[in-house]
Amino acid sequence: MQFLDENFLLQTETAKRLYHDFARELPIIDYHCHLPPEDIANDRQFENLTKIWLDGDHYKWRAMRANGVSEKYITGDGSDFDKFQKWAETVPYTMRNPLYHWTHMELKNPFGIATLLSKQSAREIYDRCTDMLQTPEFSVRGILKKMKVEVICTTDDPADNLKHHKKIQADDFGISVYPTFRADKALAVDTPQFLDYLKKLEAAAGMSIENFQQLLDALQKQHDYFAALGCRLSDHGLETIYAENFKEADVAATFAKVLGGKAIATDEVLHYKSCLLVHLAIMDHAKGWTQQFHLGAQRNNNSRMLREIGPDSGFDSMGEFEVAKPLARFLDSLDDKNKLAKTILYNMNPSQNEVFATMAGNFNDGTVPGKVQFGSAWWFLDQKDGMEKQINTLSNLGLLSRFVGMLTDSRSFLSYPRHEYFRRILCNLLGNDVENGELPQDIAWLGQMVANISYYNAKSYFNFNGDTKSI
Repeated sequence: MQFLDENFLLQTETAKRLYHDFARELPIIDYHCHLPPEDIANDRQFENLTKIWLDGDHYKWRAMRANGVSEKYITGDGSDFDKFQKWAETVPYTMRNPLYHWTHMELKNPFGIATLLSKQSAREIYDRCTDMLQTPEFSVRGILKKMKVEVICTTDDPADNLKHHKKIQADDFGISVYPTFRADKALAVDTPQFLDYLKKLEAAAGMSIENFQQLLDALQKQHDYFAALGCRLSDHGLETIYAENFKEADVAATFAKVLGGKAIATDEVLHYKSCLLVHLAIMDHAKGWTQQFHLGAQRNNNSRMLREIGPDSGFDSMGEFEVAKPLARFLDSLDDKNKLAKTILYNMNPSQNEVFATMAGNFNDGTVPGKVQFGSAWWFLDQKDGMEKQINTLSNLGLLSRFVGMLTDSRSFLSYPRHEYFRRILCNLLGNDVENGELPQDIAWLGQMVANISYYNAKSYFNFNGDTKSI
């Protein structure tokens, strides 16, 4: 077996058959990502390989720093090629890091390059890819079509006017692109930017926000606006769920204090966040949306680098937060009112995989297959070992067959081979079980299971059945 050949990661004949016959050619539903809608709307043509591949990629930045590369060639003022050269010099040192796989999978698809990236091959690969990026086939929309993408759900703030989504939908270029409602800034009452954010939300909603009820009204108005453009998911990126007992009157008083420029106590912050999170969840349920919770990231740990280059620059890590009790309280409070929307729970810390998987099982009620899901391996766990652990945990404690599968969670238009990576890993696990005698040789059933997890479950779960294939 050769590195990255057609049977990459497929260790058995059954695994090869499952992948090649049932998964390989399926379209992609990327139901959670951070792709910039502006780039899709404008069908951006990237100037060079660095612009599409390195800018904003925290995974690569962390690896380069670990390899002793100066910040000048990461987020600094180094030239685009010099930055790429430093990345190429780093790549051989990433062996056994998932970056080594991803890098070469992304060169192979969509660029068709099988040469290993290194200091010696950097110039040739950079020039070849940059030349291709100047052609219509490698515009943003061209790349998406080449990668067989059918649906994209971006991540958008309630204060966004969604003008880029409007243009995308008016162009109707063959791929469905929808916004996702992420109201984390509305929750962030304890940040210095909160009052400025309220002004942006006022402008977007076309109304004043002078009390807590008006905040809810503005968010509801934007929620409706997102829905009119096809939105069917919300998302939150939190350390843990906020689920304190609260009184609406107290939360309203806290909000008034904030508007008046007064400091608020920690318990007031938690009560506000707990209250608003419930209201947002009820909005989701009323529209039949799916709510997503990405939990457990400990962000911006390096204070010096935070001061020098700002947040979200590759200095986040797994955290250790209390999860089970607040998550149970939150989900139960909604379920008790019959207001619990379809829910996906993403875990950052592998030591809590079983907590997440068993918590999801507490609130499946027979109304929807997999109503509450233990979501795909996320961020630092988005690699072979992390995916296998997530799949195995879900298999042991839930129904793998009902899983909605992979997403990119990426800001890069070259990240779509992660779906291929996931599908190969899934097929390999099932193939090994068959050939070990742990599953029957029922290829028709297992093949359908693979196809469902890779594509059809998400299509049904998120109500994308009316979306046309892009292939």
